[in-house]
Parts: sequence; structure tokens; C-alpha cells
Amino acid sequence: MRPSGRHLSEMRPVSIETGFTKHAEGSCLIKVGETHVLCTATIEERVPPFIKGSGLGWVTAEYGMLPRATNTRMRREAATGKQGGRTVEIQRLIGRSLRAGVDRVALGERQITVDCDVLQADGGTRCAAITGGWVALRLAVNKLMKAGDVISDPLIDPVAAVSCGIYAGQPVLDLDYPEDSEAGVDGNFIMTGSGKLIEVQMSAEGSVFSRDQMTQLMDLAEKGVGELVEAQKAVTQ
Repeated sequence: MRPSGRHLSEMRPVSIETGFTKHAEGSCLIKVGETHVLCTATIEERVPPFIKGSGLGWVTAEYGMLPRATNTRMRREAATGKQGGRTVEIQRLIGRSLRAGVDRVALGERQITVDCDVLQADGGTRCAAITGGWVALRLAVNKLMKAGDVISDPLIDPVAAVSCGIYAGQPVLDLDYPEDSEAGVDGNFIMTGSGKLIEVQMSAEGSVFSRDQMTQLMDLAEKGVGELVEAQKAVTQ
């Protein structure tokens, strides 16, 4: 029934390669099916002015897509002189999602910036960026702990994200582009490793949905996030 032949509750193949870049304190290349995202984490001994002197740390994110990440070439946003609204919305989502799993007191007054660059897009880029972004963040924090720069682990719970939707009248897990482009309902679910919700983005894309259908999508998302968290732990422990 699905274009890929997957079962309704089946994720695309997921792989995470850590240490993908040389210079970043934490990095990984995450592949969720044909969606590939490079995530790097950079530690800086400074914080934004609005929390300076508070003793709190900060985690923020930036997001972008390479010109040929999609079927047709997109202009670089630098060439237009500003970021598009979609880019700004996604990078804010990544930042606040990752901060939900961080004890900012334990992190200390420093900033970690997570950069997420989409090399190839086939649906679910923001979810892959959040999931891979947490891996890059985990690796960067591991370096801080190894160096003795933080006393206790500031990462209190893994964070991962997955998309779910109603495709051809059926609830499905982990939409790829052919499904995403035709889904009647599309949702992104960001959760912690312990199953707590951070954010849910759901919208009807042509057909309305019932509370029962929303519950079905939530159940699928919980399953998918559980699998993603296991993949995260496998490469960071």
C-alpha cells in the first residue's frame, strides 16, 4: 500500500555515523532512508546577552539545505540576503527541542550551537535534524565531561523526532517524500527517550482527522521515537 512497500508502522532504515567531521566537538551524519543530514555541535565559552551572568547554559541551532538536496536546484539563502520563513521556523524548532533535554544549570554558562545541513531531502528533514542534532550534542557534552569542564551530565534525556500522517486513509509512520506530498494529515512528533512529549505539529493537508486517528498517530510516533533513541544510544554509549 505504501509506495516504498513498508508496513504502516515500519520506519525507513536509520544509520548514524559519528565523528563525521574533523573539527567539530560533536558530529554525525544521520540517514533516515534517502534523507541525509550532517549535524555538528560547537562549544563556545559564551552565552547570548540575555542570559549573561545567570549561570545558565544555552543550546541553539541553525538549519539549511544544500542547493541540490532536492529534485531541482534551490538558490542559496545567502544569495537572497535573508533566510526563508521555513528555515527560521525549523531551526527554532530544533533549538527548543534540544533544550528540552538539557539541564542548563549543569551545562554552565556556555553555548552549544548545533548546525544541521541537509545534504539530501526525501521527507522528514526536520525530524532527522533533531534526532542527529541530539547525537552531535551528546558527543560534544561527552568531551566537556571528559575534560572535567562540567561536573554532572547536563543531558537529562535523549531527544528524537519522527513524522507520522494519514496516507491513503491509513495512519503511517515516518513519511517519505511521496507520502508526505500526498498525505491527508501530516504531523511531526518530538519526544524524549522517556516518552514525554516536547512538541507536536499536526495539520490537515486536505482531509480532517478524528481524535482516534490522532491517538493512532501518537502511538506510531512513540514506537518510532523509541527505535530512534535506541539508534542514538548505540552510537553514543
